[in-house]
Amino acid sequence: MIPKVFTETIDLGDGREITLETGKLAKQAHGSVVVTMGKAVLLCTVVSSHEKSSMPFFPLTVDYREKFSAAGRFPGGYIKREGRPSNEEILTMRLVDRVLRPLFPSDYKFETQVMIQLMSHDEDVMPDALAGLAASAAIQLSDIPFEYPISEVRVVRVDGEFIVNPGRDLLAKADMDLMVGASEDSIAMVEGDMNEASEEEMMEAIKFAHEVIKIQCAAQRRLAEAVGKKPTREYEGETNEEALEKEIFETAYQKCYDIAKKDTHKEERTTAFAAVKEEILAGFSEEELEEKQEMISRYFNEAHKKAVRDLILKENIRLDGRQTTDIRNIWCEVDNLPSPHGSALFTRGETQAMATATLGTSREANRIDLATLQDEENFYLHYNFPPFSTGEAYPIRGTSRREIGHGHLAQRGLKKVLPEDSPYTVRVVSEVLESNGSSSMATVCAGSMALMDAGIQLKKPVSGIAMGLITEGEEYAVLSDILGDEDALGDMDFKVTGTKDGITACQMDIKVKGLSYEIMGKALSQARDGRLHILDQMAKAITEPRETVKAHAPKIVTKTIPGDYIGSLIGPGGKTIQELQERTETEIVINENDEGDGIVEILGTSQEGIDKVLEKIKAITFKPQKGSIYEVKVIKILDFGAVVEYMEAPGNEVLLHISELQWKRTENVSDVLSLGDIIDVKYFGFDARTKKEKVSLKALQPKPERK
Repeated sequence: MIPKVFTETIDLGDGREITLETGKLAKQAHGSVVVTMGKAVLLCTVVSSHEKSSMPFFPLTVDYREKFSAAGRFPGGYIKREGRPSNEEILTMRLVDRVLRPLFPSDYKFETQVMIQLMSHDEDVMPDALAGLAASAAIQLSDIPFEYPISEVRVVRVDGEFIVNPGRDLLAKADMDLMVGASEDSIAMVEGDMNEASEEEMMEAIKFAHEVIKIQCAAQRRLAEAVGKKPTREYEGETNEEALEKEIFETAYQKCYDIAKKDTHKEERTTAFAAVKEEILAGFSEEELEEKQEMISRYFNEAHKKAVRDLILKENIRLDGRQTTDIRNIWCEVDNLPSPHGSALFTRGETQAMATATLGTSREANRIDLATLQDEENFYLHYNFPPFSTGEAYPIRGTSRREIGHGHLAQRGLKKVLPEDSPYTVRVVSEVLESNGSSSMATVCAGSMALMDAGIQLKKPVSGIAMGLITEGEEYAVLSDILGDEDALGDMDFKVTGTKDGITACQMDIKVKGLSYEIMGKALSQARDGRLHILDQMAKAITEPRETVKAHAPKIVTKTIPGDYIGSLIGPGGKTIQELQERTETEIVINENDEGDGIVEILGTSQEGIDKVLEKIKAITFKPQKGSIYEVKVIKILDFGAVVEYMEAPGNEVLLHISELQWKRTENVSDVLSLGDIIDVKYFGFDARTKKEKVSLKALQPKPERK
């Protein structure tokens, strides 16, 4: 039986269209949709268990995969099957998860899985910008409880004009690249980078994206109505007892308020709040706790959250005693580690990041091999968040999605100020040593200083700050430099990186509906003040990049040679280049450019060693020009002439024939030349008669007149 297929088309207004289709594929999933743009095709499915999970949080999994077959390619490496997700796939999963998660009911604890697969690739379409639309559309077609449709779009600015969902060719020309997630009514997520854009320019881009998102949300509603929207499933939510809730609130609220009002450290506060909770639990029997402990804990957490938020809104006092615009105390160090090529330590309150910078050749570039992209990064940042940074002990099971996401944000913030002509591949590693509020922004600050300490000529220093928000009805407070508790209990996490002149990257997650552009603008303005303050503190440690790399750091020189000489430099079986590297204690990398020339990178700590390599390259690639005069050194005397070596290219020898020494007949070469003599000769090219190169000394002497 031919399935009934339903479609809905979204017009992007510039001749491009996005099509939503359902009814043909993956019909056993609770919701499925095919999203098509050009030749790009994504299949998204959603399934939610009917059995309640025992987990204390909503067990949502968002999975995004790009199949190599979608681009007509084989997976690289020995295993010809897709395996663990790439960093780029994980970043897309995070973009979608962050918009979806807040829109499920808070008491919905049923395992839910959203799977998005790229089935067909189009070189002119970037599929990550369609993933959020696909996820929301699939959920709208299911019976899973979800507040309202959302979508995500990428907006870039090219030559002052905003463009939605561009291809990679346009993205490469853009000075602003933002991914925006929103509903029809409000913004939920923003992430991207830009070339020192102003706060006003960023707001313009967000508003532009939001108008497109409204159209995409309306299309989802039309598709669900055409199919016949399923009734939202009934589920077992949280059990509530008003009397118990009131009892716990009256017991816990004021005590938590008083604790929050004290100027205490994280560990003291945590212990004090835990003591209040234990006191409440102690007032119940074992039988009551067995039945109601989850409910009691939930009511305590609600009282705790309200106490902290009320303190900020009513008295403008935060957990650590600061006002809303205050930045915690900052101290910085650079060159604090002896062996790395660059190092820095950034401490802000109870958050501390140590960053190192390592310099290398193109051989150390980070190679990206995806179904949709093959590329290299010559700047990349790795972020590590060990359990001890929060005073915890738990198993480390590889790099987490959070570490990948935070590292990527910091990398985007710093990449915009790197010099275009740097010959180095640069790796920055951030080790988070303490964490209580935005270790990713501490990473940006530490990374900026480590790069300057390494002698990388940054255009300008970069700092980062995380902003928070507390709202209650019409009242709100924007918080600068938020603590970990303020992130968890607040309504927004807004991270902004930038120089003194503009924003370089941002990441915003909003947990409340209807955030106004007015509040967002205030947060951006307040973030700018905080960012400038942090830059001033960083300047106490280092104000500008070191003029040169450190003595123990590698120097790098790049030399272009004709493609014909690449083989000569490498030598048979690599013998020449290997011996040269060993003798000069350098690393030599040869790449071929589009024109077929060789790009030679010479890396070494000793300038003397680098100079020797350059001399060898000069010798190998030396090609004398016909009619030119060259300085040579006599290195061998023969009966029929002298072997001379070009001074500007040692190792290149040529025979100066006895007949070319002087105009009169020469009986003995030694009558004219001695070993070690340095003379000038003229180069005549290949002699047609002897089939050998010809140089002459007499050609530079006056020719005697015939008698």
